[in-house]
Amino acid sequence: MRVLAAMSGGVDSAVAAARAVAAGHEVVGVHLALSSDPATLRTGSRGCCSREDAGDARRVADLLGIPFYVWDFAERFRADVIDDFVESYARGETPNPCLRCNERIKFEALLERGMALGFDAVATGHYARLSTEELPDGSRRPVLRRAVDAAKDQSYVLGVLTPEQLAHSMFPLGASLKSQVRAEAEAAGLPVATKPDSHDICFIPSGDTRAFLGARIGVRPGAVVDADTGDELGRHDGIHGFTIGQRKGLGVQGPAADGRPRYVTAIDADSGTVTVGGAAHLLSVAMTATSPYWLVDDDIRETDCHVQIRAHGEATPAHVRRIGDGADATLEITLHEPVRGVAPGQAAVLYRSEPDGDRVLGSGTISASRPATEAV
Repeated sequence: MRVLAAMSGGVDSAVAAARAVAAGHEVVGVHLALSSDPATLRTGSRGCCSREDAGDARRVADLLGIPFYVWDFAERFRADVIDDFVESYARGETPNPCLRCNERIKFEALLERGMALGFDAVATGHYARLSTEELPDGSRRPVLRRAVDAAKDQSYVLGVLTPEQLAHSMFPLGASLKSQVRAEAEAAGLPVATKPDSHDICFIPSGDTRAFLGARIGVRPGAVVDADTGDELGRHDGIHGFTIGQRKGLGVQGPAADGRPRYVTAIDADSGTVTVGGAAHLLSVAMTATSPYWLVDDDIRETDCHVQIRAHGEATPAHVRRIGDGADATLEITLHEPVRGVAPGQAAVLYRSEPDGDRVLGSGTISASRPATEAV
């Protein structure tokens, strides 16, 4: 196959590219330039799109003996990731920009261009397992599963991909432990073998998310109110400075009357109201998700499953009902036990219940949740 290896400059994508070469594929490496001004991205190891990364990716490609290119996706990244991130916060949501980057850039824009150029698949360094299964009509469907290395599993951030995107994707690291990947890179003499893993938001150089959002959204004052009494406890300069579950920086004096900590429990973008309350107010017993992707039989309208709402969170037993079809479909997810910190804008990724509990069933974007305090 002709394989386009997405090379971020880190050890994972380097080994993924090396394995694609070793498997006999015709491999071309590509690094995505996500900013027209490299100074706006982090340097060093704190982000995944730093100025040093393109050079590291090129050195690995040279060592592997494969062609290497840098593709400019800066405008697409700004519109689909950065602007989406800002607009989501302005709506009182809690977005995941890395998830959106995977969805819109690495497995939409990149795949579109790669397919147009005659490539069969895109290979990345994500930790997830991908296979196919045969359907009764003889066609095949992609099956996405958790990685062998539970600590590095990235099936959550890949759960937003469509079956069509997964059908042209390769995840060579899914059956490996991270320690094995680093050892393999060192044995092969790859210059990124000991490079630290990336983290943080690559397009916020200062690391100050509140300041970044404030400069783009502006001052939009509102009230901080008590979840139990509705009393105003303080004022704020904008809802973009808050996320569900936040404990610090609430702009109120001291703990609640019972001496326990307060947390952000709700954000109303229309009124600019931030509601704070005790830990009990963070618990949800159900949620609604929109824009769902379904990776199993279309005739399955409801099923027991496990739902995960954070990249490194625990999966919780639940029952899901799929209402409607296409772009207007929704997922109604009833939790078997309360989950803390469910926030609009997060992805709800569904996994098959036992005995096949590592298979991704689908996903949706959380639009609302039902607090446990409202349950009858």
